[in-house]
Amino acid sequence: MTQPREGIGDRYQRETKYIRGQMGGGFLDWSKQPNIYKRCDHRHGEVPLPEPHQEEGAPLWIVIRTRRSCRKFTEKPISLGQLSQLLWATQGITRTDVDYPFRTSPSAGALYPIETYLVVNHVDDLPPGVYHFYCPDHLLEVLAHGSFGKKFAQAALGQQMIVTASVLFVWTAIVERSKWKYGERGYRYIYLDGGHIGQNLYLAATALGLGCCTVGALYDDEINRLIGVDGVEETIVYMGVVGTV
Repeated sequence: MTQPREGIGDRYQRETKYIRGQMGGGFLDWSKQPNIYKRCDHRHGEVPLPEPHQEEGAPLWIVIRTRRSCRKFTEKPISLGQLSQLLWATQGITRTDVDYPFRTSPSAGALYPIETYLVVNHVDDLPPGVYHFYCPDHLLEVLAHGSFGKKFAQAALGQQMIVTASVLFVWTAIVERSKWKYGERGYRYIYLDGGHIGQNLYLAATALGLGCCTVGALYDDEINRLIGVDGVEETIVYMGVVGTV
């Protein structure tokens, strides 16, 4: 019987395994650790976000039971307060221990390689455009004003829910944040981190009575160009839409 040809994914899984007794030693050069926060040099202003609420809301078990992927949205906007809640739920800072911040979504080694960008279509008190979330100060950096939903939909295999949703979350990874510690295996952890964040978005949107759907079908290079990242040091990982239903 002919053996199936090994694909690049098969090879990656095999070559990044942890095998007992074969992991070797090593140390971390803390002087070379990448910054865990990104400031956008080409920002055109900042938008402070309302303080997120951390009390009340729907019970967790009901939220888990009622969570669904939603692809049909009204064009009624969400509020800036709701957007603030969603951002905090996905990547907000919850505590600081020994001067090190920890966030709402888990991350391998607490390295937080994932960055959050927003493509805003319909949000009260926030003009349509592209934004970057700067979590230490819980604010948005303005990258571009205008309607970009159609361009992002085209780069996501024509998924029209990106045009009708209130906001598109675009998650990139600054790869070296994970590779600095984990080498090539760091890519595994990057994708796991993205999944944790996506699930938090689903649960937070459900708790707020909003619809949500994550997006993995996309043209990587096109999304990278729209966001303004190089696709090597920083690259698209995952996306998700939220809107009113």
